[in-house]
Amino acid sequence: MTAASTEGAPRPHNLHTQPRRSSTVLRILLGTQLRRLREHRSITLEEAGRAIRASHSKISRMELGRVSFRVRDVADLLTLYGVTGEADCEALLSLVSQANAQGWWHNYDDVLPSWFETYVGLEQAAGSIRNYEVQFVPGLLQTEDYARAVIRLGHPAAPADDVERRVRLRMARQELLTRPDPPHIWAVVDEAVLRRSLGGPDVMRRQIQRLLELVALPHVTLQVVPFSVGGHAAAGGPFSILRFSEADLPDVVYLEQLTSAVYLDKREDADRYLAVMESLCIDAEPAQETGRILAQIMTEL
Repeated sequence: MTAASTEGAPRPHNLHTQPRRSSTVLRILLGTQLRRLREHRSITLEEAGRAIRASHSKISRMELGRVSFRVRDVADLLTLYGVTGEADCEALLSLVSQANAQGWWHNYDDVLPSWFETYVGLEQAAGSIRNYEVQFVPGLLQTEDYARAVIRLGHPAAPADDVERRVRLRMARQELLTRPDPPHIWAVVDEAVLRRSLGGPDVMRRQIQRLLELVALPHVTLQVVPFSVGGHAAAGGPFSILRFSEADLPDVVYLEQLTSAVYLDKREDADRYLAVMESLCIDAEPAQETGRILAQIMTEL
């Protein structure tokens, strides 16, 4: 960089040193760097778009990490933003291919909706994942048979092969639970989740037994909100909060709908959902009681 063009400018971070980087996270981090550089030079989205022969909406999607990057586009933007130093340019340009790399989940493109693909990538990179569920056991904690029952419920007309592909994808996601650096999974479930017999009594017994095994792990926490609580702060429905070790990556709140999903990453939104999650944890039975609750429900199946 030249001193005249970069005085006071944000320096590109060394993203190569970040742990547990998925391509999804790298796209978001690279997009964040580009946004900071653009804003430092007071360049509008429209001006940036013209520099790469694209619309302002494409620049916005790039900065949010929602699309893949082209080396030429990133190079042209760096020139526009005054990043001329060879080392700084190379550091960012070298990330483009990594950010565009396809994760293992792309092998399931035939059953993986585009709106859920981002979540899987974020899930694989998260340092902690907090879930609240009102109807089903969280996907990362499901047994194969329970997952199969849930998937059939959501896709009643799907052929058997399609259902099995979806089950395999869900089981593949769970491999993060046994890797050397697993995220902390903290799930809060309504009591109805454990009382609703999906797949029949035998399936539920195996599912609850699986939960008993999982809560014995140091990185898995499960709390149950009993029926006696009545109404509570999360009356709006299930949600997930993902937190990352990367300082530049904000918490992400995930809200799933029938055929789409909403991702919230503004600080005020995340803070509101975090407050709701904390309230749920207070309303729920303490985590040390979960084993007893699960064992009791097991005897009643």
